[in-house]
Amino acid sequence: MLILVTGATGKVGQAFLTRFLGDGRWPDAKVRALCHNRTLPPDSRIECVRGSIADRETVEQAMKDVTHVFHMATVKEDPVQAMDVSVKGMFFLLEAFRTNPAAQQFVLIGGDCSVGHIFNKYDAPVSEDAPLRPYPGVYALSKVLEETMLQSYNTQYGINGVTLRAPWIMEKDDFRYALSFGDDQFGGPDWETLISPAERRMYAQNGNVPILLDAEGEPLKRNFVHVTDLVEAMVAVIDNPAARQQLFNIAMTMPVDYAEAADYLEKTRGKRGVKIHSPFHSNLLDNAKARLRLGWKPEYDLQRLIDEAFDYQRAEDEIRKVWYAG
Repeated sequence: MLILVTGATGKVGQAFLTRFLGDGRWPDAKVRALCHNRTLPPDSRIECVRGSIADRETVEQAMKDVTHVFHMATVKEDPVQAMDVSVKGMFFLLEAFRTNPAAQQFVLIGGDCSVGHIFNKYDAPVSEDAPLRPYPGVYALSKVLEETMLQSYNTQYGINGVTLRAPWIMEKDDFRYALSFGDDQFGGPDWETLISPAERRMYAQNGNVPILLDAEGEPLKRNFVHVTDLVEAMVAVIDNPAARQQLFNIAMTMPVDYAEAADYLEKTRGKRGVKIHSPFHSNLLDNAKARLRLGWKPEYDLQRLIDEAFDYQRAEDEIRKVWYAG
């Protein structure tokens, strides 16, 4: 088994490599990482190919003798790089995969932005049968294009392509800083589109946490997944007949309720919640198919997500970095 991994130096990629290479079911498996701006530490079972996924010769070199592909490389709101990675790169990967005699399985890590998550209103849980409804922006479009291209290759050429659609991926203290009103906030929303700069400074000084309200004025329910739960799903689909040509939602079974999160943080850590109105919509990304067909289930619920994030002690030399483009 030779697995090609794109995005191997990212949050999910590094967690996946540790989990996969430590699994006794594949003691002789090797990994080839397609690396662009960053690289991996030396390892006897990992080979790095340097270059851009948008370069066809580089992709064909990286794909030589590969049996499995885990495609995680992505960029955010950068129109040029997003099209290079998600259109050209995806096309080159799929072309090289379908013409490779050794190829067995292609796994795409997608995102719930392809169905619009909190930007679009749904009257029922969002299943894998929901239509693609991306919110405005290049990143959401890129995720739709990736899912569509893989499904097309499944249909056109009969390849074994699998998509794991994940919401916002958490690790370490990510969730703690997702709730921050300070300059150390991780991700979104951009508070100053919802509250005044003065309010934000006051909430940050007081150590408040947000109780985001949805468009109906009820506490927002938003989907998350912990990186270790996503990685377990990735391992679960390897050579699994039940995963062939399938799409799976990989998320916490219940979305995060911002009111419940604030209530738990007040009881356990004395943090007061503040209500913030938003135009967003509460949704539930239904993971029942993955639980039924893969025997997978997420280990993280709201309390564990909070406790680990707020208990995590970041070392002085462990600088928080959020890698996007490249």
